[in-house]
Amino acid sequence: MFANPEELLERSGPMASMPEVFFKITEAIENPECSFDEIAGILGKDTALSARLLKIVNSPFYGFERKIDTIPHAITIVGMAQLKDLVFATLILDKFNGLTQRILDMKSFWRHSIACGLMARILAVFCHEKNPERYYVLGLIHDIGKLLMFLTAPQNMDEAMQRAKLEEKLLHEVEREVFGFDHAGVGGYLIRSWKLPEMFHQAVERSHDSVFDFDVSMETAILHLSDVFVHALELGNTGEVYVPPLNPVAWDKVELSASMIPLMIKQLDLEFLQATRIFL
Repeated sequence: MFANPEELLERSGPMASMPEVFFKITEAIENPECSFDEIAGILGKDTALSARLLKIVNSPFYGFERKIDTIPHAITIVGMAQLKDLVFATLILDKFNGLTQRILDMKSFWRHSIACGLMARILAVFCHEKNPERYYVLGLIHDIGKLLMFLTAPQNMDEAMQRAKLEEKLLHEVEREVFGFDHAGVGGYLIRSWKLPEMFHQAVERSHDSVFDFDVSMETAILHLSDVFVHALELGNTGEVYVPPLNPVAWDKVELSASMIPLMIKQLDLEFLQATRIFL
């Protein structure tokens, strides 16, 4: 077994690492002296990634009126921060989407993750958050720790799934009994190792907390609500049998009116169809 999340990730090998291009792009974007052309040059060395990015930014998912033909043009239209998030989301899906796993339906896993990302972005727009696209990425990767656990310790995760079903518990509760930690802890550690913003690993680590402080972050609250809504709507599945309970502190944090939920679900349905066609 594994002593802690760090040991599990060490045993997972290359699966826990991000492609070098992501770190090069991150370093370039964070360098104020780096130009659009230099960043485009880094992306241009990965022709498959560049083609995927242009396909995505020209899709109905983004809805730009004019066609975007080049990476420099995409950077100008999308912006540096959003481009970094888009690169990360694309690399994550390309890295893990082709993997097979006998216990977990990978396509269903990513359907849930994409839906959670979209719901998080919709909630972020409702809450007037400055960078709603970042919430899409947060939702997309919120269960990445669970995926690593399935790929690295399939027998233990199979045991956890069976026990969760028989004992009528949530999967992360049984993970703590089987492993001594849960997928939120693994995900938070992995995200921290990728040097992503603090909001990502804190929100992921706390997303399954049974009790939230009254000063819970907006990121954690939005991620928690998105996960609950998407489980309730049964959009994909990541191995969870039961819908997690909605934490009232998270609900109060976003100041969400119940009358808004049908409108958000309608918006989610529209975006989900487009997103799964593009990313899966």
